[in-house]
Amino acid sequence: MSTIALKSVTLDSGVRLPYAESGYPGGIPVVFVHGPGESWRSFQPVLDMLPTTLHGFAPTQRGHGDASKPTDGYRPDDYAADLVEFLDALGLEQAVLVGGGSGGVAARIVAGGHPHRVAGLVLLGTPATLEGKEWAAEARRVTDRLGEHDGPDPAELLPDDAGGGPDPEWFSTAMAEDARATPPHVWRETMGGLLDSEVATTLGGILVPTLALRGDRDPRVTPDDQARITDTVPGARLDVLEGAGHAVHWEQPASVVGRLAEFAEAVTRRAA
Repeated sequence: MSTIALKSVTLDSGVRLPYAESGYPGGIPVVFVHGPGESWRSFQPVLDMLPTTLHGFAPTQRGHGDASKPTDGYRPDDYAADLVEFLDALGLEQAVLVGGGSGGVAARIVAGGHPHRVAGLVLLGTPATLEGKEWAAEARRVTDRLGEHDGPDPAELLPDDAGGGPDPEWFSTAMAEDARATPPHVWRETMGGLLDSEVATTLGGILVPTLALRGDRDPRVTPDDQARITDTVPGARLDVLEGAGHAVHWEQPASVVGRLAEFAEAVTRRAA
């Protein structure tokens, strides 16, 4: 099991991001990007299993967990700008970006706009588009009522997937805590930013090696939707985890780590 070190960094914008670091210092840099209402802990099951070939960094994004919570700046482009500043602050000239769920949208923006900073892109259950998806529309309805008297529990917005490595009960509790710690305005502006954006356009211009990984029981991302990624991004590869739902890195972290390590080593050899 890899040791996880908890650190923090203040970006040039003044936003402070806590982050978890794991793996081997000489390994291939990998930056993990969590979804709405989560924190670095979303990737703890994966970070625990990183091999010595990888050096992982998992920032908690603005507005989430113990990160700075500015009054605005929660659109996909804002999160993407933070990612570039995070790379700069840690002195990472290039890294593999791994986006979990809708966190993959910000990762896609960085891959398309700053390809020299991205060695490869891995999308874990990331939809090609949110257009026409009832679960996404329902997420807006729920976030609109957060903070009201007798309003919904923010944990309702998380995927239903179990898992989380050897202690799924602890992990489920941790994810619920993160969801409830995310302020209502951050939830609303984050989901609104995703739903009001042309998310599918973030696939355009991506030329870096890309792996799209989904579970075959994912209720949020259909095979046709995921195939749109491979149809749009040149050379992108689709891989499917049998028996997994939406959050594949929660349910089957060992399988995700295995595929990630293979992909990262392949793209590094290609660039050498």
